[in-house]
Amino acid sequence: MFSWFRSDKRRKKIREDRRYLEARARRLLQSYLAADDRQKQQYYEVIAGAAAACHPSVSDPSLEDVKAAQAGAEAALKVVKFREHQAAGENDHLVGMITDAYATVAIAYRRASTAYTVDEEMQQLGTAAVHLITIANSYMAAQSADIAHE
Repeated sequence: MFSWFRSDKRRKKIREDRRYLEARARRLLQSYLAADDRQKQQYYEVIAGAAAACHPSVSDPSLEDVKAAQAGAEAALKVVKFREHQAAGENDHLVGMITDAYATVAIAYRRASTAYTVDEEMQQLGTAAVHLITIANSYMAAQSADIAHE
């Protein structure tokens, strides 16, 4: 009985993610793939910033990885909802990219929390989002190391 409840709750989250996050994350990933090297640097900066802003605090070491990922996903989802409400009608590319980055981060965290095990399409999108965040964080770490050596 409890597994049915968890499954139903998971499906509800997936429906919400499809409503608020999926199109934005797909748009960001497709735009990233079409970008040149200079533009990709901007994607890395925006994505790494969004990921850092939603990274759960490590002040509670007893927090499980799954719960930490859920907390990160919820934080990113809140930002997306807030920014959508606030920027209704705005047509600024950077504003949209930042909101899309938060959507991508939410999808990645949701994937890390195993929420998409019942939805293969969202699981694949989540995997792509996780990879992009990893690339962005690696790029930013390398940039920081280069600046430190100068």
